[in-house]
Amino acid sequence: MSRPTIGVTAATENISYGAWKDIPAIVSPASYVRAVQRAGGRPILLPPDPEDAADPEGVLDLIDALILTGGAGDLDPALYGEEPHSETGPIQEERDAYELALVRAATRRRMPVLGICRGAQILNVAYGGGIEQHIPDALGHEDHRHTPGTFADHDVILEPGSLAARATGDEKSAVKSHHHQGMKSVGRGLLATGWAEDDTVEAVEDPSCPFVLGVLWHPEEDEKSQLIEALILEVK
Repeated sequence: MSRPTIGVTAATENISYGAWKDIPAIVSPASYVRAVQRAGGRPILLPPDPEDAADPEGVLDLIDALILTGGAGDLDPALYGEEPHSETGPIQEERDAYELALVRAATRRRMPVLGICRGAQILNVAYGGGIEQHIPDALGHEDHRHTPGTFADHDVILEPGSLAARATGDEKSAVKSHHHQGMKSVGRGLLATGWAEDDTVEAVEDPSCPFVLGVLWHPEEDEKSQLIEALILEVK
């Protein structure tokens, strides 16, 4: 059986290597690529592309499923009708436009989609949902990103029978998270199916599609996680 091709979104960031300093580069953490490979998929990186943002059908013809990745940047609050919070940023408008176009076209096709952290927020906004720009303001703690650059460990509770529970393999799971934003309101057509112990929404899904799921945690950082494998099994 041939390996399914999994599109993995990437970002434009300034990096330094060798003698080169602050060079714009297309990047995605290797953990996403390796997780797809471990699960039997062929990952290809999808960098922001204005032409494909205007017409994403061509790039979607190349892949079997889509992973919307996390990243350092926050979504532009104008996309959900708000002014920026002081903790919001950096904004990556080109990436926002590209990923929103991809997910809207992919869901019209009923293509399997997995949104991870920032990618789950993209999914929620694509369905008309809103973002809590700095969840410590609402929760009174920073347990979801206690130390920048370090993944926090906590449990999520998943709705019995939901795609989130089936793909995770249990109704309660220990996860790794690193986010300061979350779901303020769930988009039309999505259901909240996962929560942290502080009641923060951690998973949303579209029950009208075979596999459209967004999670605020990072399954690519956990070799025991079954989520990315579940995505790939959907298209094998």
